[in-house]
Amino acid sequence: QVQLATSGGGLVQVGGSLRLSCKASGSISRVESMGWYRQTPGKQREAVANMDSNGITEYKDSVKGRFTISRDNAERMWTLQMNSLKPEDTALYYCNALIRNQDDFVLREYWGQGTQVTVSS
Repeated sequence: QVQLATSGGGLVQVGGSLRLSCKASGSISRVESMGWYRQTPGKQREAVANMDSNGITEYKDSVKGRFTISRDNAERMWTLQMNSLKPEDTALYYCNALIRNQDDFVLREYWGQGTQVTVSS
């Protein structure tokens, strides 16, 4: 059993910063990739940032230069540092990972619980 636990989020003013964290636990052989998605009411969930097992990152265009994804392999934790936040960043944020299970070595996708980020103007 693999679980992702999300922390962080909250309410911040325009231009402020927040930090989201996600920690994987359970029967894990290898975390292949990790990332963050967000969703607002009535819209599809969208990818915000991703990091593969080689450390290569990808960002949604609108967050480039403001958001940074990083990871701690030993702790199986990754974070999303969000700076210069804008009202349009307001959303429910989810962490995501492709993890190879230690029991059967099958690669599966996992999601953490959502955490609300609200940017007030």
